Formats: sequence, C-alpha cells, structure tokens
Amino acid sequence: MNLLYQKFQTGHFIFAGPCALEDFEIAREVAYKVKEVSEKYQITAVFKSSFDKANRTSAKGFRGHGMAKGLEWLAKIKAETGLPLVTDIHLPEQAQAVAEVVDILQIPAFLCRQTDLLEAAAKTNAIVNVKKGQFLAPWDMEQVKNKLFSFGNEKVLLTERGASFGYNNLVVDFRSLPIMQKMGVPVLFDATHSVQIPGGQGTSSGGQREFIATLARAAAAANVNGIFFETHPNPEKALCDGPNSLPLAKFEQMVSELVQLWNIKSSM
Repeated sequence: MNLLYQKFQTGHFIFAGPCALEDFEIAREVAYKVKEVSEKYQITAVFKSSFDKANRTSAKGFRGHGMAKGLEWLAKIKAETGLPLVTDIHLPEQAQAVAEVVDILQIPAFLCRQTDLLEAAAKTNAIVNVKKGQFLAPWDMEQVKNKLFSFGNEKVLLTERGASFGYNNLVVDFRSLPIMQKMGVPVLFDATHSVQIPGGQGTSSGGQREFIATLARAAAAANVNGIFFETHPNPEKALCDGPNSLPLAKFEQMVSELVQLWNIKSSM
C-alpha cells in the first residue's frame, strides 16, 4: 500500500517548487518554505522541480544541470526536509533511475500520449502524474489513464494545465476537473502553467502571474484534489518560467486561502 497515494486519494494536497533546478540554494530555500507552510496548515505537500526542461522554446533556453546533478540535489532536499518529490521525465530510459530518488514521476503535457514513456514510468511502480496535453479534451485522458493501468500501475494522478486557445494563449475550462475526477483518480490543477503564454516572448514563454491566485481559488472552490505551483524567490530572475511563477513571498497566503476554501467544501 502506498501511503502517499492514499493521502492523495483521501485529502487535499499541493505540489510546489521552482520550475527548474537552476541553483541548489534556491531549490533548498523553496523546499524549506513548502515544508514550513504545509506543516502550519496541515496539508500534504510535495516538492517539485525539474532536472531537465527538454521542451524549451529556444535551443538557448536554460534546461538544467543534467540528470545526475539534478537527482543528487533532489536527494539532498528529500533527506533534509523529508518532503516527497516529483520531477519530470522525458525519455523511457530515464524512468527507473529517477524513480529510485523521487516518489512521483511526472509526464510533461506534450508527451502525455507517448506509450513507451508511459509504460516505462508505470513499470517503476512509482506514482505517475500525467499533465493533460494542451491539445486534448479532458475525456481524452481516460485512455492515458487506461494505458498506465494496463501496464500494471494504478497509482495515477492527472493534471489540468489549460488548453490551447488560439495562438500563444491558454484557457482553463474548469469542467475538466470533475470530468477527470470521474475517472477514479486524484486530479491536480496547475495554477501556474495555466497562466503561461507559450512562446509569448519570442525565444521564451511569457505569462500572467497576476491571475494565478484567481484560477487557484476557482479550482479549490471546484474541489480539485490538489493544486500545483511553480514558485520562486525572485521570478523576475528565474531561468525558467519566471513570468508564470508565483513569488515565494506570496506562497503562504495562497495556501492559507486554498485550505480555507477546501475546508468550506468539506463542511458542505
């Protein structure tokens, strides 16, 4: 029995951390803040950061410091804070090595239907979080879930991160949350990638972080199981996804509001 997945099934939770592992001290600072806030508000929290951002807009975009260094940093953060970890994989051959360090393997939205990647992730027996592709309807995720189940892993999470709406824009249809919840697995809402403007700055993506709180509160009011944030001490200087990252100074207030909304839903 996976106790972490049980928590996802029975209570609310958050995933939070800097987009990429750009600097160990930044990652460590964010992780300790996530731990502090989660303990204060008694909510399950997972530290999220990527050792590789393989789908950069430009070849010059920052990707990370490589898998070996990234996993070393993640292991140190887990040892220090005790937080469970989630990180992305992009290739089937990465799955087993990454699963030896982290608790949850994340499948990026653009790769959500890649059967070989899903199979490799499933067979590690780690929890698998799949981000819904910007190009998919929520009901299309049923087959993604079924693939993972068919490979022998039913510890599945699905994440809504907005849908393509014209050029360089995303829109959130909150109907997708209950639609995917009916598939029998916990569902997250990615409040930060949902305000991204893909490719909006020419060589990188833009974002409208001023709408993060609005969308996060709407998802909590819709009783989504978990909410995903990319958060950074100084988003203006972040090497990846700064325009759509939540400033770390606003993280506690955001979690406080979400917990209040979830508590209201639980009492209804």
